[in-house]
Amino acid sequence: QVQLVESGGGLVQPGGSLRLSCAASGSFFRINAMGWYRQAPGKERELVANIASGGRRNYTDSVKGRFTISRDNAKNTVDLQMNSLKPEDTAVYYCNAELMSTTYYAMNYWGKGTLVTVSS
Repeated sequence: QVQLVESGGGLVQPGGSLRLSCAASGSFFRINAMGWYRQAPGKERELVANIASGGRRNYTDSVKGRFTISRDNAKNTVDLQMNSLKPEDTAVYYCNAELMSTTYYAMNYWGKGTLVTVSS
């Protein structure tokens, strides 16, 4: 059983910052990519940023220059530093991990989500 546990959401004023963290636990062979998705009310879930095991990063255009994703392979964690937050960043943010199971199957796991609200 693999679990992803997120933390760090909350209410912040426009222009403020938040840091989201996600820790993976359980039995698996290897984590390939880790990332963050978000879903705003009435919208589809979208990729915010992801990072491969080798460190290659990918960001959606709307967060480039404001958000930074990082991971600690030894601790199986991924963080998302969010700066210059805008009201349109308001959403539930989900951690995602693409990993290989102990029997070498590709698996995809999600956290339960953490709410980020940007409002004055």
